[in-house]
Amino acid sequence: MSSIKKHLRLSAVLEGISFLLLLGIAMPLKYLAGMPEFVLIIGWAHGILFIWYIGSVFLARSKYKFNFKQTAIALVASLLPFGTFYADNKIFKKL
Repeated sequence: MSSIKKHLRLSAVLEGISFLLLLGIAMPLKYLAGMPEFVLIIGWAHGILFIWYIGSVFLARSKYKFNFKQTAIALVASLLPFGTFYADNKIFKKL
């Protein structure tokens, strides 16, 4: 497995987990329990992982010659809960 594929798949999983933690734990704690510090910590980590994922998608796009549909799915996936897991299963695993 090439290092670009490893980075892409790892970034997809970590970005997906951080997004779910942000939406499922940090945001409810902020708004229901008045504990905004978790949004700061998890949000910061998610932001870094999001940038890594987008960069990995563009690197893989050039190496593996993603078409427009594959690229669009991979990018839109980063905006949806569980989206990066879907992209990993449908696109990245098959590279």
